[in-house]
Amino acid sequence: MKLSQPGADVYAFDGCAESEALSRVTHLAIGAHQDDLEFMAWYPIKLCFHRNDKWFGGVTATNGSGSARCGLYGETTDEEMVRVRRLEQKKAAFIGEYGVQVQLDFSSKDVKRHTQAVIDDLIAVFKAARPRVVYTHNFADKHDSHVGVALRVVEALRSLPQNERPERLVGCEVWRDLDWQNDDDKVVMNLDGHENLADALMGVYDSQIVGGKRYDRATRGRRRAHATYFASHEVDESQSLSFGMDMTMLLKDETLDPLELVQRLIGNFAEEVSGRIDRVR
Repeated sequence: MKLSQPGADVYAFDGCAESEALSRVTHLAIGAHQDDLEFMAWYPIKLCFHRNDKWFGGVTATNGSGSARCGLYGETTDEEMVRVRRLEQKKAAFIGEYGVQVQLDFSSKDVKRHTQAVIDDLIAVFKAARPRVVYTHNFADKHDSHVGVALRVVEALRSLPQNERPERLVGCEVWRDLDWQNDDDKVVMNLDGHENLADALMGVYDSQIVGGKRYDRATRGRRRAHATYFASHEVDESQSLSFGMDMTMLLKDETLDPLELVQRLIGNFAEEVSGRIDRVR
């Protein structure tokens, strides 16, 4: 697989050859930054962990050079931070037994604008892996780089023939919860099990956590809150949930704009809220 950036990297935890590592992937997640996959895509990681019939693959689009830093990393240069974050991502891939971990090595600016090289590299990954399900950021996220990656993913997938596209495309939570979606619209992902592994994957990112942004605690709390507040009149059926945005229709209907999809979901939510107020007024 030919990638455009000199610093691009393909890693398999078990030393598997690149072509085989990519071709075995069944569930692929594409995140903007090192650590996004572990916070947003724990469901497919867990689903594929220690399996031979299902394999998780990860793609990290940016190189981490613009990361916030303080404490132990306060004096770290951009070049040094790239190396730190690249290693952290590989540590996570080893712990989680990812079938493959690809780091595309783009800048954040590259993914936030319509950079053809980003799209072309994603196309190359999709053609090599042919995953059944793809996970990425959702279009209601409030981080520009996340939305940029989601747009590039859709553009890349739409360039493929219909028979080479995944069965499902799911947008995941990072910089905004998806609990606002109506229950019928949510992709509900049960995260129970292997909690120790989930904690280990999030805890790998010392360069991001040590500075005071406890992404690990926040994500753990979000997952538990979702499980408790999901159903108001039923006992908890799980201890940990995450919600996704079903974006599959964007692959089936190329005339559907991502903005229109999000506006439909927001409209469904507005109707549900209005209907409840009218019903119990």
